[in-house]
Amino acid sequence: QVQLEESGGGWVQPGGSLRLSCAASGIIDSVYTMGWYRQAPGKQRELVAFITSLGDRNYVDAVKGRFTISRDNGKNTVHLQMNSLKPEDTAVYYCNAILRILGSHWGQGTQVTVSS
Repeated sequence: QVQLEESGGGWVQPGGSLRLSCAASGIIDSVYTMGWYRQAPGKQRELVAFITSLGDRNYVDAVKGRFTISRDNGKNTVHLQMNSLKPEDTAVYYCNAILRILGSHWGQGTQVTVSS
């Protein structure tokens, strides 16, 4: 059983910062890619950023220069540092991990709200 536990969501004013974390447990094989997705009300879930086991990073254009993804391979954790937050960043953020044998797994989601 693979579990992904997210933390760090909450409310912040525009221009503020939040740091999301995701810890994977119960893993019995290698983790390829870890990433973050988000889903705003009435919209489809979209990729925000991902990082491979080699450290290669990829971001959606809307967050480039503001968000930074990082991971600790030894602890199977991934973080998303979000700076200069905008109201349009408001969404439920989901952690995703792709494992070599067990495939794709999702966290339960954490709410991020950016408003004044």
